Amino acid sequence: MDKILRINMGNEGGPQASEEPLGDYAGLAGRGMTSAIVATEVPPLCHPLGKYNKLIIAPGMLSGSHAAQSGRVSVGCKSPLTGGIKEANSGGQGAQVLARLKYAAIALEGKPKDNTLYKVVINKDGVEIIPDNSLKMVGNYDLIDKIKSEYGDKVACISIGPAGEMKMAAATVAFTDMEQRPTRHAGRGGVGAVMGSKGVKVIVLDDSGMPTRSPKDPEKFKAANKEFVRGLKKHPITGQGLPSFGTNILTNLINEAGALPTHNFQTGRFDGAGNISGETQSKIMKSRGGTVAKGCHKGCVIRCSGIYNDRDGNYLTKRTEYETVWAHGANCCIDDMDAIAMLDRLDDDYGLDTIEMGAAIGVAMEAGLAKFGDGEAAINLLKEVGKGTSLGRILGSGAAVTGKVFGVERVPVVKGQAMPAYDPRSVQGIGVTYATSPMGADHTAGYAVTANILGVGGTVDPLKPEGQVELSRNLQIATAAIDATGLCLFIAFAILDQEDTFNAMIDMLGAFTGQDLTADDVVALGKKILDYEKDFNTRAGFTSKQDRLPDFFKNEPLPPHNVTFEVKDEDLDQVFNW
Repeated sequence: MDKILRINMGNEGGPQASEEPLGDYAGLAGRGMTSAIVATEVPPLCHPLGKYNKLIIAPGMLSGSHAAQSGRVSVGCKSPLTGGIKEANSGGQGAQVLARLKYAAIALEGKPKDNTLYKVVINKDGVEIIPDNSLKMVGNYDLIDKIKSEYGDKVACISIGPAGEMKMAAATVAFTDMEQRPTRHAGRGGVGAVMGSKGVKVIVLDDSGMPTRSPKDPEKFKAANKEFVRGLKKHPITGQGLPSFGTNILTNLINEAGALPTHNFQTGRFDGAGNISGETQSKIMKSRGGTVAKGCHKGCVIRCSGIYNDRDGNYLTKRTEYETVWAHGANCCIDDMDAIAMLDRLDDDYGLDTIEMGAAIGVAMEAGLAKFGDGEAAINLLKEVGKGTSLGRILGSGAAVTGKVFGVERVPVVKGQAMPAYDPRSVQGIGVTYATSPMGADHTAGYAVTANILGVGGTVDPLKPEGQVELSRNLQIATAAIDATGLCLFIAFAILDQEDTFNAMIDMLGAFTGQDLTADDVVALGKKILDYEKDFNTRAGFTSKQDRLPDFFKNEPLPPHNVTFEVKDEDLDQVFNW
């Protein structure tokens, strides 16, 4: 990965591709690369859908190698949803293939002068930018079928659905999985709308004839990778829980903890949780001939994904993840796994963030547009988004806009982005992350559920404010660094609990890059990335006022614990004070 591919969609003579060395961005990858380029090159006050914004797609430091769990990719830009910097993270095959093509980043720049839609084809021989208006408003599933018929079954694709073309603020960028299905999404912040504003429908990646990336110290790397895998397999969460039940193993756990946001964040427990839990989901998958314990990219040993078939045994969607099951399930009081799976399928096809859409539909239900618990009504609302009707465009703009349009007070957002599947009153550490992350409300930015609920990496009482700022700060730093490596964030369970697994990760990174790395270097990298992001948001006009939860979290006690969010504002302001 020794070059950046810049694609200028606003070039006078038509879109043009050019390559350049890494220069000042040498040594950066993944979230480090996307945030550095956005912070350095994008005017903070520009319109997110205008010509001055850029969409950056960057594989991680270890992507394209034999390192386990190294298939994560970062997508960065100025967010149309939050107005601040955004890094959205995804699995799938894109990172591995892009890295083997030797690109540390793709930068989509400028803006087309007309409504022509383009596909970009990248292989070892170069880059083609091809007009193809036949792809307009085609869903991701049909789109990938068309690409496969033209380019074969070995390519990886990066694409947008109709939501991205319509420039909806909840639009995603989709990455194909190992079966060439568009099931992995850089979901948050409206990154798909920015790709749509650049006039790019799909990027086709073909790494045929390109070798796997080699480490600087092969023997040390091989040994460290082996130890790293051993650690992942021996940890009860990454070795047993996630392969058996997927991320949805959390539904029963979080519900029992009284932290499962239900009925649009009105209570922390859902009576129907057992019907949509990971355990129930896996039973359904097995009974219909689906697949349990499947990776979304080559080199995955955790295998939290799978295949969910319909009642007739036909493929419907991937194993739906916990946040999606919560968003379209408990949040909307829907306890029908088939309805939730269909909502997930539609989100992937239209190219929509499941968290944002579940939150928006929950707000719409509170406004009276549908009844809580009505799965069919939720599906119909989502179809409005796919068609781009007036109501659909409101919902596709996210929960904050939906709340404003319909006059709803209880709107669970920070910086305009919807909160995921943990109520910050019952998990106060995640509340700190929601409030202060440069990304807007985002559980992955600093997953305090580890110590608050799961007892991973220590314990911090989830119902009390003490210790939450330090917990969130440390996790936000660590997460930023992990996002730069291309490693799956789920490795955190093992590296937080097992010192030998953490050391193996450090050794693996050092052997691959040829550096003598320490834990302090990882911390420094995380801080550097967060400094880029905080600086961009400050220049975009963000102040401490944006680092706050909505008032109802402070004023409305959450059953069953009847607690409010108690971390003080002055303490929130100390999260990035290093």
